[in-house]
Amino acid sequence: MATFTLKSKELGGQLNIEQYADSMGFTGQNRSPQLYWENAPKETRAFALTIYDQDAPTGSGFWHWIVFNIPAGVTELPANAGDISKNLLPKGTIQSNTDMGFAGYAGAAPPEGPAHRYLITVYALGQKLQLDQNATPAYVGFNLHYATLAKASLLVYGQKH
Repeated sequence: MATFTLKSKELGGQLNIEQYADSMGFTGQNRSPQLYWENAPKETRAFALTIYDQDAPTGSGFWHWIVFNIPAGVTELPANAGDISKNLLPKGTIQSNTDMGFAGYAGAAPPEGPAHRYLITVYALGQKLQLDQNATPAYVGFNLHYATLAKASLLVYGQKH
């Protein structure tokens, strides 16, 4: 049996300049990465995707992107889908608030020091989440916990140069 897998045509082991913030001393493009997944469980009714900085100096990490209720037939998000103004996500998909306090993708902006680990995870859900874009990252995570059939992740690194 093939395993549920998350991949990217543009990410290797590190974030590219495009995925960094275009503020706070960074000159990135604040662009979410292209991502695709394969071999989801046949019972999948929707997908969710998150990008989480495990090493942010907050005591609780930092949520850079939270997307849920991606239709079950979708297996790819294009680059820059996290820009709400571009309307690149399928109908019914919800981008909820990041730890920056707004919906959509918030580019990486790690402080000086060791590289940060950015965990990108796709969740195969047995049901759509009954939440809206104002849901906090922790509340989305709580709901994901109970709706997840399977999940797959990529780990990439990023640091200030």
